[in-house]
Amino acid sequence: MGQEGMGYSSGKAGGGGGGALPMTAARARGASPLSTQPSDADALAGAKAVEDIDRILREIRSDSDPSDPTDSDLDSSSVLSNATALNSSEAAAAYAAAVGNHALGPNVSGWDEQRRRWLAQNKGFPATVPGGKPRILLVTGSQPGPCDNPLGDHYLLKSTKNKIDYCRFHDIEIVHNLAHLDNELAGYWAKLPLLRRLMLSHPEVEWIWWMDSDALFTDMAFELPLSRYDNHNLIIHGYHDLLFEKHSWIALNTGSFLFRNCQWSLDLLAAWAPMGPKGFIREEAGKILTAYLKGRPAFEADDQSALIYLLLSQKEKWMDKVYIENSYYLHGFWAGLVDKYEEMMENHHPGLGDERWPFVTHFVGCKPCGSYGDYPVDRCLKSMERAFNFADNQVLRLYGFAHKGLESPKIKRIRSQTTKPINDKEDLDVKAKMSTTS
Repeated sequence: MGQEGMGYSSGKAGGGGGGALPMTAARARGASPLSTQPSDADALAGAKAVEDIDRILREIRSDSDPSDPTDSDLDSSSVLSNATALNSSEAAAAYAAAVGNHALGPNVSGWDEQRRRWLAQNKGFPATVPGGKPRILLVTGSQPGPCDNPLGDHYLLKSTKNKIDYCRFHDIEIVHNLAHLDNELAGYWAKLPLLRRLMLSHPEVEWIWWMDSDALFTDMAFELPLSRYDNHNLIIHGYHDLLFEKHSWIALNTGSFLFRNCQWSLDLLAAWAPMGPKGFIREEAGKILTAYLKGRPAFEADDQSALIYLLLSQKEKWMDKVYIENSYYLHGFWAGLVDKYEEMMENHHPGLGDERWPFVTHFVGCKPCGSYGDYPVDRCLKSMERAFNFADNQVLRLYGFAHKGLESPKIKRIRSQTTKPINDKEDLDVKAKMSTTS
């Protein structure tokens, strides 16, 4: 649900470990190709290399921890240091006071007019791409340091490659963020200050699209129906009945959503953020959310629950501009999809985006970067491999190749080369080129 995505959060990823150390150590200890046995000098050099790698990884992880206190952190901690000893009314008052002290940044007003003026003065940076579609910026992110589990870095790379491929096909720009822009808003909440900064820094972008690092595009031909959202500013996957009738904490999913670059979005981000600062505020806000939202376990405030709470408690202010989308899978829960890919390939084709061929497969509950998660790591990794290869086949077929199987990184040729490649290219449109038939 947040910047950590696949577990890429120093505040959330568990366990120790040595990142890429096991594989590197094995190489460091390997024998010289000129001898059958390593010498004592080789062994010492290998041990020294392992020690250096381990030290470097420890330093990287230490440096990437966003929890180093600032002066304002120390001031806040002095106010809240006795929070656990307060009674409920005193704690509520302390929470209200603390929430009022945190903002994403200076208040920006008149952004719509500022943006219109900038676009008029900078004709070389239009808010549309060739073809007239609104300009979209896809944003994802991961923790600054390496994963505890080296396989986590491997699947992060695959996830990023998957997003780059989709963006290439659809004239979308992409940003992969590695920095925590606000020390207080780490973990799930790191996306909020990032999205705000990107909106203000890129007035030429019409839509900012956040996507968790543990979400993969699995329909490379599907296009967002942007004309459907002409009168809306937030597009998010969810269900009206779960939101308004059941007040469910999973009524919406913040793993993949779009914000229009406008004043309304800046205002919503400002209203969304106050439950996010780590420590006392986030813990107290978590209690409010658990009491208010059906089915929510007792844990600190998360961005998804906070958005649901905000939209329910201030419905009249926000909901007119929110589009709750479920006609296609802007978010598709992986557990019900990954074992059906072969059936989908047999009966359907890319471009549908719904349960027949899911637009996005989201690995909620899988944390391969760390040492914890809601599902067994082996199951998550196997399923991620299937999802990546399912999507990658749609890319490779453009060049006459496909994976040997959905669980294999190896590829095979499915189409012979031709002496007239331009003619063949002109005979195929994008959806045909991405189809599952050779």
